[in-house]
Amino acid sequence: MLSLLDISKLASIVKAGGITFYVLAIISVISISIILYKFCEFALKSSMSRARFVSKIAAAIKKANTKAALDICQRTSSPMGPVAKSGIMAHLGKHSVSEAMDREIMIETVKLEKFTTVLGTIGSVSVYIGLFGTVLGIIRAFHDMSTMGSGGISVVISGVSEALIATAAGLFVAVPAVIAYNFIMKGIDKFVVNMEYCASAVESLLNVKKQTPTMPPRPTFYSDDFDHGEDHL
Repeated sequence: MLSLLDISKLASIVKAGGITFYVLAIISVISISIILYKFCEFALKSSMSRARFVSKIAAAIKKANTKAALDICQRTSSPMGPVAKSGIMAHLGKHSVSEAMDREIMIETVKLEKFTTVLGTIGSVSVYIGLFGTVLGIIRAFHDMSTMGSGGISVVISGVSEALIATAAGLFVAVPAVIAYNFIMKGIDKFVVNMEYCASAVESLLNVKKQTPTMPPRPTFYSDDFDHGEDHL
């Protein structure tokens, strides 16, 4: 547990950080919330592997069990589910399967990119907010020097502290945000590859099912046909 001395030191650091410290504190809360949300979302959407999902869909389509295939798409939390479902529904409605799945891939990609712009902006802007606090601290230090009329270290120590704390806080917020942003964008690229692979597999399965030839009915011969044939001889 924090002692009273540690709490007082922390309060003095926050006070020395100035207004930029409070701004960065609010931004850090937003950044951490987005990071936790996206990692939980991606963990849920990655619960079923691509190979397992495609194999289940393939087994249902090969058995001509459209209802089972749609149920599999509905139950899975992966973005591959809506993509495959849109293709199957387009096939049943005699529409373009590839176009339907391409549109669904774009929709799911936009959903995956939710809040990533905010996180990337935080990672880029936090450093500049910290530098802004640094500039304010230096300005304060020179202002104190001109007001007091003395160049002693005790006069400028407060402004320098604010400058250093703002810089450290800006880096503390920016570095985790940039790292998380890169990991999240890499995860989105992986989801897009899985959706495109799933769309290609479903389209191939549906085309094969559509092009499967049906055996024509065997002709039936009756004795009267032979009798008429003998009459012509």
